Amino acid sequence: MTNNHQVISLDPDPLAPYAIAPGWRVGDILFLSGQAAIDEAGNIVGVGDIDQQIAQVFINIDRVLAAGGSSREKIVKVTIYLTDMAYFPKIVEARKRYFSEPYPADTIVEVKALAIPDLMVEIDVIATV
Repeated sequence: MTNNHQVISLDPDPLAPYAIAPGWRVGDILFLSGQAAIDEAGNIVGVGDIDQQIAQVFINIDRVLAAGGSSREKIVKVTIYLTDMAYFPKIVEARKRYFSEPYPADTIVEVKALAIPDLMVEIDVIATV
C-alpha cells in the first residue's frame, strides 16, 4: 500500500481467522471493521446478554482505535447492526454511556443475523486521528 494507507494491526488479532483487517488508517481517518462481542482470544462474550455484548464491543473499538493512534472521542460516525430492534433502548443508553456531546453521526439497522449466531450487536466506526 501507499504511505497514505496503512492496516491497523492487533496482537492477538481475534479477526485474523476470518481474513479481516481490524481497520485501516487512510491519511488521518480510521475505518474500523465491525466489532462484535469477541474477546482477544476469539471467544464470544455475553451470550444472550446485550449489555455484556455492547460492553465488549466498546472494549474492542477502543483497542483498535488505540492501535490506529486515535480514541473514542474522535469517532465521527458509527454504524450499528442489531439482530433485534427491541435492543434499541439499550443502544440509546450505550450512546450516552460511551459517547459525549457532540455525539457521532449514527446509523442503526436490524439484521437477520450476524456472522456468528450468538452475536447480537456489531458496530463499525469511522474516526479521525
